[in-house]
Amino acid sequence: MRPFSLAATAVVAAAVTLASPALAALAVGAKAPVFTTKASLAGKPFDFALASALKKGPVVLYFFPAAFTPGCTVEANAFADATDDFSSMGATVIGMSNDPIEKLNEFSVKECRNKFAVGVADKALIAKYDVPLALYPGRSNRTSYVIARDGKILFVHSEMAPKGHITGTLAAVKKWHAAQPGAKTKGAD
Repeated sequence: MRPFSLAATAVVAAAVTLASPALAALAVGAKAPVFTTKASLAGKPFDFALASALKKGPVVLYFFPAAFTPGCTVEANAFADATDDFSSMGATVIGMSNDPIEKLNEFSVKECRNKFAVGVADKALIAKYDVPLALYPGRSNRTSYVIARDGKILFVHSEMAPKGHITGTLAAVKKWHAAQPGAKTKGAD
């Protein structure tokens, strides 16, 4: 039996690492890194601060590779459709990508349908959230988090296909909401 060469061992190790999405995101229960960034809602730029948003309720923070790409558009449209459901339970939704704010201003209107904010995620922020990089330099893959008011991560979904991000985050927010004392859905009698 021939032993593996050092190069072959490195290739196998790299393949295992790349095939392990569980290693590629912050874990449930971890403390979410606090940040402030430029964001846009309905085409209007503003400063988004995670700490301020968490004072209002849980935050659905989702990273996406690039505005106006097919998968990111599908995901933004689906989050826009579900924003009222998230809001009714006190949750804030914000999408994050390494696009310039000018591009996100347009994306927030056309694809997010003025329903939720999108913010600038530079390489440092992407690294803080341990989001794997996409095939393009400086771009994140598609990773969604639900962060509780105390800053702890309740849910993580890291997969390039948009499917599962909205349903998973909505289910996590519903579970969190149901566990709150006296929980009522906004707008419900």
